[in-house]
Amino acid sequence: MTTPDTSAAPDTSDAPDTQGAPAVPVAQDTSAAPGTSVTLVASDLDRTLIYSAAALRLRMPDAEAPRLLCVEVYGNKPLSYLTETAAALLGDLGRTTVFVPTTTRTREQYGRIRLPGPAPRFAICANGGHLLVDGESDRAWHAQVTRRIASESAPLTDVRAHLLSAADPAWLLKERVAEDLFAYLVVDRASLPEGWVEELGEWAGNRGWTVSLQGRKIYAVPGPLTKSAAMREVARRTGATLTLAAGDSFLDADLLLAADRAWRPAHGELADTGWSAPHVEVTAEDGVAAGEEILRHFLSASGACSLPEPRPERMR
Repeated sequence: MTTPDTSAAPDTSDAPDTQGAPAVPVAQDTSAAPGTSVTLVASDLDRTLIYSAAALRLRMPDAEAPRLLCVEVYGNKPLSYLTETAAALLGDLGRTTVFVPTTTRTREQYGRIRLPGPAPRFAICANGGHLLVDGESDRAWHAQVTRRIASESAPLTDVRAHLLSAADPAWLLKERVAEDLFAYLVVDRASLPEGWVEELGEWAGNRGWTVSLQGRKIYAVPGPLTKSAAMREVARRTGATLTLAAGDSFLDADLLLAADRAWRPAHGELADTGWSAPHVEVTAEDGVAAGEEILRHFLSASGACSLPEPRPERMR
């Protein structure tokens, strides 16, 4: 398999695709006792909380740059960072809320990240295709998602075939399938023809798929594969009374709309298109400083809240 490219896009979804360890059939529940306030924080990772060296946007003099903590190593090289201040804030967030990393990364790619603070009980991978509970994929959730995809969207094989036939080898660098759920291309962005992504989006939309351009990657994702659906399931299990979210790309838009309050960085695909919603705020900062700002917003909005004691439950 080709060595993944990580030079241009912090979302390293072009890393080797593995299906991960076998999932367990029993999901866990951390429902709150009646009257208990629980805040759920579902946040995108790449270019929202963690950043590659190319995405840091450190514009200050070198001597004034923030100290950085590496949270991901790939191929024996540091890959993703956040500020040390953000690391402390994330630790506080993990101790006072139900913090749910929410990513388009595969399970294997997510497994490379070592976030500060308590290990999250829940994580959302593959854009909602896998709901991890204590590190294991919930089989019932995954089966439910794949059934919806099969009934509401064109087959992945058809979409992949179209991507390959429509792409020009002159600017197509790589093509990948992630977790047997969606496909994406890695392209030479400068050589990408104007309007090509829009045409692909129209073709895909007629077949129940969505398209997102992030850095040098063009994602084609089935419509039922959403971060928001997985976030709602975690909220149900935990009895969350307040949901907060953050993200920077078009694939995060449904997550932001589903939350009670949300933030997006002043950079990324949503910023480039001017996307907005009444309850979604834009950070004053961009780059890695925006990640720190988002964490401050999360903590401020969550206030004082207690976490529920875990109790087992099969997914309904």
